Amino acid sequence: DVAYLRSVLPSTTEDAFFDYLATLDASEVTVSAVPEGSVVFARVPFLQVKGPLLVVQLLETTLLCLVNYASLVATNAARFRLLAGPDVKLMEMGLRRAQGPDGALSASKYSYIGGFDCTSNILAGKLYGIPVRGTIAHSFIMSFTSLEEVQPRVSLLPLAGGEPVDLPALAESWLQRVCKGTNPLLAHARSGLPNFCAVALALHQLGYRAIGVRLDSGDLAQQSKEIRRALRACGAHFQVPWFERIPIAVSNDISEQSLEEFRREESEIDMIGVGTNLVTCPLQPSLGCVYKLVEVNGAPCLKLTEDEEKMTIPGTKTIYRLYDAAGHPFMDLMALEEEPSPSAGQELVIRVLGRLGETSKVVPTTVEPLHRTYFRDGQVCEPLPSLPEVRSHAQTSLSLLSPAHRRLHEPQPYPVAVTERLHRVLTELRQATQ
Repeated sequence: DVAYLRSVLPSTTEDAFFDYLATLDASEVTVSAVPEGSVVFARVPFLQVKGPLLVVQLLETTLLCLVNYASLVATNAARFRLLAGPDVKLMEMGLRRAQGPDGALSASKYSYIGGFDCTSNILAGKLYGIPVRGTIAHSFIMSFTSLEEVQPRVSLLPLAGGEPVDLPALAESWLQRVCKGTNPLLAHARSGLPNFCAVALALHQLGYRAIGVRLDSGDLAQQSKEIRRALRACGAHFQVPWFERIPIAVSNDISEQSLEEFRREESEIDMIGVGTNLVTCPLQPSLGCVYKLVEVNGAPCLKLTEDEEKMTIPGTKTIYRLYDAAGHPFMDLMALEEEPSPSAGQELVIRVLGRLGETSKVVPTTVEPLHRTYFRDGQVCEPLPSLPEVRSHAQTSLSLLSPAHRRLHEPQPYPVAVTERLHRVLTELRQATQ
């Protein structure tokens, strides 16, 4: 690496600089952060890095690369989960639309954290232990024009024992019976639904259960209701009780709007496959996390700007989440690291960002410090959670939010505040700079 830098930097660069680069390591770096999977809000630092200035500056691009897309996709996935509700299964299937193979793996991993149940990305399943699911390719179905082309014939052993059974022949015999049923949707032998029912009934006869039905075009909500009625009728006619509960899966450029329509129309959909609108995040294609200097040699520093939203909050800080009596977080509070921790039941005088000219008083029922130290003295110092643990924490964090903050349309702004002491430091720095 040093040799490469030597080849691209100006020839006048001193050798001592390259010698210095060769000695760099992270032995003096400390990293604290909110636990992975936590809900975080704008202006709240979710990562703090301390160490030699040059070293922590070199870490900037790497850290931002690691957290920006990951947080964006996890957030997008969480939005889909909130819209789908807790009972519908969500399958990430964005591999073909993702930003290259690295982006695809990241999308699978962080969609799972955000609340998706499974992925069609087999490599993500292998590397991260994410449950894998998929659908049969259209091209495979289209490659057959008749059952005679299925060679060798598919024979299946009955679960109860006995000789192998020719499954296509058994399904054909069931198809004739299905098409004579009472539901009009099952009357056409060349339609997909009666053929599915015939195969599912053949499997049932041998002791197996069909996995489900997949829809990927047309009015998915309406089709799901029609198919559910047909499955119920078929199950009742042939006395197969589980038939009415056969899962119905859908795909086809699913978006947030699609999920809202499914809920509004009271669809019978059990599983939803989401690809493009999940992994490319079209509603917000990038996340603007930034990495700003707030203290040098123990002295707080400030990036001054006319736009208050872009102004940094100086000093090394401790972040607290304040909860109300109902157990919902109602405010995040930034304090200087050396300030005493606020206590539950204590009246706090604070200033909310965006309204720094006025003070407010709050009394939290519970106070939670958000940051934990994960890296110190060159090594990881806190056990890192497994992917399922991160996913569980993310869902818990979301569930704790009040409905007013959690709703996706016109949510109530979540307040972020500073202590009076931190506000004084901010004011003094602004005055000194001006």
